[in-house]
Amino acid sequence: MEFTIDFTKEQIESIEEILQKELIDMGVQSVILMDLAGNVIVNLDSGETDHDVFSLAALAAGNYGAVSAMANIIGEQEFSLLFHKGEEESIHFSKVADDLLLLTIFNKNVSLGFLRLKVAEAVKRIKNVI
Repeated sequence: MEFTIDFTKEQIESIEEILQKELIDMGVQSVILMDLAGNVIVNLDSGETDHDVFSLAALAAGNYGAVSAMANIIGEQEFSLLFHKGEEESIHFSKVADDLLLLTIFNKNVSLGFLRLKVAEAVKRIKNVI
């Protein structure tokens, strides 16, 4: 898949500000805005993580692609909620645009419902920027 969105420096800075205010400041550990090929566009974290962001983004893109293919097989265009729950950390996926995916890593101190609300707000604001 070819990456089709070119971002200006101002757009990247606006997106970083949105993700910082909407997600990192509310307790999320890490957010990665990436294309569907796994290329990292924006990476922010709370300073409490030490993830291999590039490997994580590549695997997340593959995971998202596989789940999207499963959705198509059963007759769905896509699944509206995709997340993996762990004992300490969980991962939430949100499609921002046709070519963009937002990966959010959060711990058990952040409720999924509140996270989904804040991600939806962030995605709406990001769409306005791009």
